[in-house]
Amino acid sequence: MEIRPAAPADAAAIWAIIGPTISAGETYTLDRDMTEVEALAYWFGSDKAVFVAEADGAILGTYYLRANQAGGGAHVANCGYMTAASATGRGVARAMAEHSLAEARRRGFRAMQFNFVVATNDRAVRLWQSLGFAIVGRLPGAFAHPELGFVDALVMFRTI
Repeated sequence: MEIRPAAPADAAAIWAIIGPTISAGETYTLDRDMTEVEALAYWFGSDKAVFVAEADGAILGTYYLRANQAGGGAHVANCGYMTAASATGRGVARAMAEHSLAEARRRGFRAMQFNFVVATNDRAVRLWQSLGFAIVGRLPGAFAHPELGFVDALVMFRTI
């Protein structure tokens, strides 16, 4: 698997990954009714560096990297990751996470923080913890899950 910077030609493949994830509304605090144009504008925002995970010519996942905050918080990175449903369980998320930590370090970040990990997203929580992220905060009932109702969100952090 290769992880590389996203190119404009990757937009359709990225939409094929992020569109279903956004509309499912189970893991991201994005409007479930976002259009393709809105979702791609968000994902490719000017404050983000976007990457794709590719194998055998197919894009299996994507992530963005940005500063978590401006000014005095700009040394802490933040990322968002999405994997194609067909690639679940193949190590794509782990590969992107490891790549993002190395890329963040290369760009001079000193830490990484995830501001809002939905606590019921067990795979993500386990992955982040296996990579050294600690749960440093819990936001009770902060996420309106479409099936489970109000569930907790986690703040996760690690130095890099």
